[in-house]
Amino acid sequence: MELNNVKEAVSEVLIVGAGPTGLALACDLRRREVSVRVVEQAAGLFPGSRGKGIQPRTLEVLDDLGVVAPMLASGGPAPVGMVWQDGERQGEHRMFEDAAPSPAEPYTGPWLVPQWRTQEILYARLLELGGSVEFGAALRGLAQDGGGVTAELSDGRTVRARYAVAADGGRSTVRALLGIAMTGETVDPAAMIVADVRIPALDRLNWHVFPGEDGSFLSLCPLPGTADFQLAGRFEDGSTPDISPAGVRELIASRTHLTADDVTEVRWSSDFRPRAALADRFTDGRVFLAGDAAHVHSPAGGQGLNTSIQDAYNLGWKLGQVLRHGAPDALLDTYEGERRPVAAEMLGLSTRIHRGEARRGAATRQLGLGYRGGPLSSGAAGALRSGDRAPDGPLPDGTRIFDILRGPHFTLLAVDTALPTGLVTPPTVRTARIDTYEPYGRGLFLIRPDGYVGWAGTDETGLEAWLREVDTDAVAAGVTA
Repeated sequence: MELNNVKEAVSEVLIVGAGPTGLALACDLRRREVSVRVVEQAAGLFPGSRGKGIQPRTLEVLDDLGVVAPMLASGGPAPVGMVWQDGERQGEHRMFEDAAPSPAEPYTGPWLVPQWRTQEILYARLLELGGSVEFGAALRGLAQDGGGVTAELSDGRTVRARYAVAADGGRSTVRALLGIAMTGETVDPAAMIVADVRIPALDRLNWHVFPGEDGSFLSLCPLPGTADFQLAGRFEDGSTPDISPAGVRELIASRTHLTADDVTEVRWSSDFRPRAALADRFTDGRVFLAGDAAHVHSPAGGQGLNTSIQDAYNLGWKLGQVLRHGAPDALLDTYEGERRPVAAEMLGLSTRIHRGEARRGAATRQLGLGYRGGPLSSGAAGALRSGDRAPDGPLPDGTRIFDILRGPHFTLLAVDTALPTGLVTPPTVRTARIDTYEPYGRGLFLIRPDGYVGWAGTDETGLEAWLREVDTDAVAAGVTA
């Protein structure tokens, strides 16, 4: 398809979709001074609580993006589950395996924040960074050429950008226009409902679970920072959920000890059938798929929104390096190479949890994810290999390692060793030295902007070659004197 008569100014990146993925990516790009255009077909931000569990690794990402404080203030830990039967409490059970914070891993999670609130926080941050969202702007057409991407909007306008990112959800218009298939399976043939409801008569101390004898269930989870509960229900009998306010009230009355009148408000509702699917590819020329446009999860493991935000975090710094620091275009090819295997792993985990084959434990926290053996991983030193997540830790001056890493730069961190002498630091690389620290061990660690070790060694051998892959500015300046 050819689109002519471009009527709008050229942006460097067009983002289709203003969900958590698109907003996180827009924030990351704007702090890199990349011009961004975000279009969203809906009239406003998503109104529901759907993706409410923020995992520890995602909290670290949000810390770097400058929004962890409002996220922590808006949420709370997952309450202990309470099982009910015939109107009687049967006892508490832990929904998640407990984990204590440590100097290297400051967040334990999951931290419950309604998705609508997460998006409000990211949107406010985007406005602070000089960005915006065009609501009510649906994508209708997409074409590529050697210089960029041309998109046609529903009102007839055309938009030109160097690159485009599909962050428009599981029913992605961009993915459909590109003809990219998704390979997947039905996780559970039973229909499910999710809704936000207000029930003043129900205590907010527990995550209330009402199992049915036929395999159906209903749960009511209090949402921190609100007066709402998130309802989730499964329909084993093959029926289609009635998501009207009256239908939601009747469902609660039929499966719990509560009455329909106890539900004072139904604020939002939706139905779905759990599915796991992975796009056959994440990249098509100058267009990238991220978030649900690239992978669709069962909600059971709490991995979908988290994996999506981390897609954005991976892609953001790479686009920034190409657009602002002359990195080779080949750097963008590493996005699919790194993120598609992670998405596949998290899809499998979500499916196993949904089917009762795995618990919500350490793997769901996503702190162990990394890119060992990936296209940008080179070397090892001390306790870490390239591709590993860079640990946090306290510093003698009262700050933390994450304070050194925070921002759109690389960090060359010398641990219990000296920084290389004669090093010429390119603009995108900061240097720091710390004393011995067990989670790192002794060595030099080049930490990427997304908080993973890209290169590691006991001396600078190989550092220049690695930087050539990500920063032409570094090559031009000369990495070493």
